[in-house]
Amino acid sequence: MLTRYTYIFTLAAFMLYAPIVDAQGLKDKMASAYQTFLDNGKLTNGIASLTVLDGKTGHVIFSDNAAIGLPTASTMKVITSITALDILGPDYTYKTRLAYTGHIDSLGVLNGDLIITGSGDPTLGSDRFPQTKKESIISKWLSSVKTAGINRVNGRVIGDDLSFNGNDIPGGWNWTDMGNYYGAGISGLNWLENKAGITFAPTIVGQLAPVVKTSIPFHDIRLINEVTTGTNGSGDRVYAYSAPYSNTIYLRGTYGKDLKKIIEISLPDPAMDLAQQLTTSLSDQGVQVDSLPTTGKLLLNQGIRLTTQQQELNVHHSPPLPEIVHWFNQKSINLYGEALLKTFGMISGNKTATDEAATLIAKYWEQKLRIPVGELRILDGSGLSPQNRVTTMSMTKIMHYAQNRPWFPAFKKSLPTINNISMKSGTIGGVLGYTGYHTGKSGPVVFSLLVNNYSGSGSAMRQDMFKLLDQLK
Repeated sequence: MLTRYTYIFTLAAFMLYAPIVDAQGLKDKMASAYQTFLDNGKLTNGIASLTVLDGKTGHVIFSDNAAIGLPTASTMKVITSITALDILGPDYTYKTRLAYTGHIDSLGVLNGDLIITGSGDPTLGSDRFPQTKKESIISKWLSSVKTAGINRVNGRVIGDDLSFNGNDIPGGWNWTDMGNYYGAGISGLNWLENKAGITFAPTIVGQLAPVVKTSIPFHDIRLINEVTTGTNGSGDRVYAYSAPYSNTIYLRGTYGKDLKKIIEISLPDPAMDLAQQLTTSLSDQGVQVDSLPTTGKLLLNQGIRLTTQQQELNVHHSPPLPEIVHWFNQKSINLYGEALLKTFGMISGNKTATDEAATLIAKYWEQKLRIPVGELRILDGSGLSPQNRVTTMSMTKIMHYAQNRPWFPAFKKSLPTINNISMKSGTIGGVLGYTGYHTGKSGPVVFSLLVNNYSGSGSAMRQDMFKLLDQLK
């Protein structure tokens, strides 16, 4: 017969022992499922790495190859997001400033320049937020110019992109990526997410598919279209080839005969495009601008530095950081990651070069969680570089750390739901990955799974990865 005290002691012991039993049970399930995963024949010439941590304690439930650095693809975005939220804070916003130099005379003539000074805001001109849309921003700036009494500019519009030293591409990005929207460079003055739309009109299969429309005027840029019409069902196989400050963009590949899609390519100089856009809009409103637009970077290349004596007309604030992180992870926008990387590099160490900022990430987590820098060999903020090398142990530890931060609910909400699990995916050539959170029968867990150089189709490998992760449910 159990006494009251014996019952309480037995119950307490069970409550302490139960999580251990659950963790051991999950460990055994994961070990068995993982071996089945390895035996599927798709990794004969490849490698997999999996780390699963207890969501509460951070203790290792299961790991394999956890200390091997592998390419991350877009799972890198969770590290960038968490680092940005931790360093910059959830209230951080980017500021874009419209100002003028010189003076405004009694006739409303500005004897000076209009200057748009960027701080790296990746959302400027984006249609993802009401307050960042192109029409909203241009209208606000036109109103500011008119309110100041300016009806003519005896000067030019300058896009000051010098906060990130102009438009740049992270080291390690492929030539076949950087001309396309997902490979857009990162500028101190971003605009329209640094991309433009191209509309093709397919014709006879094998014949040229003419360009019939572009979303913006391409000033001083030559589009060389070599895109041919593909067969029905062949889809979008169009690639743009260009680089920052290119004067020529090659369009190559095929466009399916039955395809109805706008192809998006990267802008070689977004700051220049914005300066030209504002110049045109001013002219449309009757405000003549006497000189051609330019940028801070182009002037600096001519040995001309912008004056700091400026009169402010307007300051545009970006959405707060959690809203930026939301779209960054939901839609995997590489530009946002590169902007965040350079931003916390600038703020934490006055380092805006991508490689220098990436080094600061590794040092930050070495100090914060004692993660060896060799486990975080990072070349960009988005994961587009195939040369990134990160361990699943370091990624999972950083994900676990995030759970106890005040901004965690917003970060977790930014993660897509895939296979009924809250997780971020990553895909580049031969690389697939998932990292996320799940609470199953055994309790909450945090995990990261990366595979490299697998055989077969990506869709088949994804299904095998889902079956493995289903053991967490």
